[in-house]
Amino acid sequence: MDDISSDQKAVTSQHDESMIIPEKATDRPVWEQRATYGKQGLAGIISNPYITACAAFATMGGALFGYDQGVVSVVLVMKYFVKQFPEVADGAAGAGFKKGILTAMIELGAFVGAMNQGWIADKYSRKWSILIATIVFMIGSALQTGSVNYEMLVIARLIGGIGVGMLAMVAPLYISELAPPEIRGTLLVLQELSIVTAIVVAFYITYGTRFIDSNWSWRLPFLLQIVPAIALAVGVSFLPYSPRWLANKGRDDEALQVLSKVRRLPANDPRVVQEWVEIRSEVAFRKELSVERHGNLDKPSRWSRIKLHIVEYMDCFRPGCWKRTHIGIGLMFFQQFGGVNALIYYSPTLFSKMGLDYEMQLTMSGVLNICQVVACLWSLWGIDRFGRRPLLIGGAILMVISHSIIAILVGLFSKSWKSHQAEAWTSVAFLLFFMISYGTSWGPIPWAMPAEIFPASLRAKGMAFSTMSNWLNNFIIGLITPPLVENTGFGAYVFFAVFCLFALVWTWFFVPETNGRTLEQMDQLFHDNSGETERVRRARIESDMLEAVMNSEQKPVSGI
Repeated sequence: MDDISSDQKAVTSQHDESMIIPEKATDRPVWEQRATYGKQGLAGIISNPYITACAAFATMGGALFGYDQGVVSVVLVMKYFVKQFPEVADGAAGAGFKKGILTAMIELGAFVGAMNQGWIADKYSRKWSILIATIVFMIGSALQTGSVNYEMLVIARLIGGIGVGMLAMVAPLYISELAPPEIRGTLLVLQELSIVTAIVVAFYITYGTRFIDSNWSWRLPFLLQIVPAIALAVGVSFLPYSPRWLANKGRDDEALQVLSKVRRLPANDPRVVQEWVEIRSEVAFRKELSVERHGNLDKPSRWSRIKLHIVEYMDCFRPGCWKRTHIGIGLMFFQQFGGVNALIYYSPTLFSKMGLDYEMQLTMSGVLNICQVVACLWSLWGIDRFGRRPLLIGGAILMVISHSIIAILVGLFSKSWKSHQAEAWTSVAFLLFFMISYGTSWGPIPWAMPAEIFPASLRAKGMAFSTMSNWLNNFIIGLITPPLVENTGFGAYVFFAVFCLFALVWTWFFVPETNGRTLEQMDQLFHDNSGETERVRRARIESDMLEAVMNSEQKPVSGI
C-alpha cells in the first residue's frame, strides 16, 4: 500500500460546523453521527480530484457495456456484416430469432458475470476483480473482432458479456466504498454517464465505419473497444484498495491509510478516525452475526469457504437484509420496464412508426442518446442536492406523462402521419422528453442506490443480485419489444406507462432516502438491525474500539 504523501500529512484539520464530535466516547454511538468532508455535488468532486479520478477510471467498465449497446444496433444492418453472417440477413430462415440471440448474448453473459463477481470481489478485492473482468472482456472482444462464422460470434459475445456483467457490478460497489457520503451519489452517477456516453460514441463510430468498403466496416468497431479495456487493465494497479474491503480482511491499518489518502486529511483527523471506527465496528458486528448464524470459520476448508459464499448469498433474503435486496432488485426491474432500452435498441423502428424517413430515423436516434447524456450530466449536480427518492418519484411521473401522450398520438394518427406532421413531431418531442426525464432519475439512481444500501459483509453479494436483475430484465425487454411494437402499436407505450406508474407507487411506499448517510448508517435507515439487543451489541463494539483508538497513536488531533 502506498504511504501517505507529505502533502497529506501537512493538511490541517479544518472542521465543518456541521461535523458532530461527541464529548465522550459513550455520549452517542459513532454510527449514528454524521461527519462531513466538504461540499456536495459538482463542487465536491472538483475539490477532491483524486477520488473523482479513481471513480471515473473504475466506470470505464460501464463504458464498455454502453459501447457494445451502441455498436450492435448499426452493425447488424451493415452490408459486409450480413455477407459474413448470412444467418441474420433479411429473409433468411429464423433471421429475426438469430439477431435476437446475438443481441441477447451480452445480457445473458452479463447475468452470469454479475452472479459470480460477488464472491470474486470479496475474495480478491474490488480493484483486482476489475482486472479479472477486464481480461475476460478483452478475450470476448478479440474473438468478436476475428469471428468467421455465426457460432463463433455468438460464443464471443457471451464471453464479452460475462466481462461486461462483472465490470458493471463491481464499479459502483468500489465507488460506493471509496466515496465520502456528500458526493457518493454524484460519483455513482458516473457509472450511468459512462454507459450513455459510450452509447453515443459507438453510435457515431459505426455511423462512420459503415462506409468502409470491406469487413473492417464492422470489425473495426469491435476492435476499438479493446483500447479502453487495455487502459483499464493497465491502470488498475494504481487504484487504491477499498478501505471497507481491507477492514473486512482484518487489514485495519491499511484501511486507515487509504481513508486518509482518499479524504486528503491526516490519519488522526477526527473525521477520518470516526469513519474508520464506523467501518471497523460494522465489520466486527457483522462477523459476530455471521458466527451466530453459520458458526466459527476462522480457518475454513475450501468446501467450507464455498458453503459460506452460498449461505451469504442466501443471507441477502433473510432478516437484516431482505428489505435492501428487494429495493436493489426492484430498482433495476423498474429501470428496464420503464422502456428505456426498448428505445435504445429499437429507436429507428420507433421513429419509422412516427413517420420519419431513414436518414432522419438515424439522426433522431443519435439525438435521443445525446439527450440521455445531457440528463446524466445534470444528475452529477442534482442527485446529491435533491436526493434519490424525490428524483425517482418525479422521474416516474414525467415518464408516465410521456408514454401516455405518445400512446394517444400514435393511437390516433399512426395511419396518417404524413397529413399530421405536427402530431408526429410532438410524439418525437415527448420521446426525447422521456429520455431526459429518465436520464435524470431512473437512469443513474438504480446504479447508485444498490451500491450503498447493503451491509459491508453482504455488499458484493447484494450488488450482484441487483445487477443480475438488470441483465435479466434487459434480456426480457429485448425479446418482448419487437412483437409489442409490431402487434400492438400504441399498446407498447401503454405497457411501459403502466410500469412507470407501478414504479411511482412502489418508490413511494418502499424506497427510503439515502442521501448524505454513510454506508454504516443504513441499519438505522432500514430499521432491520435496530432492536435493543443489536443496539447494545453495536454500542459495545464501538465503545471498545473508541477506547482503543483513544489510547493509541491514532488519537485524533482534537479528541473524539
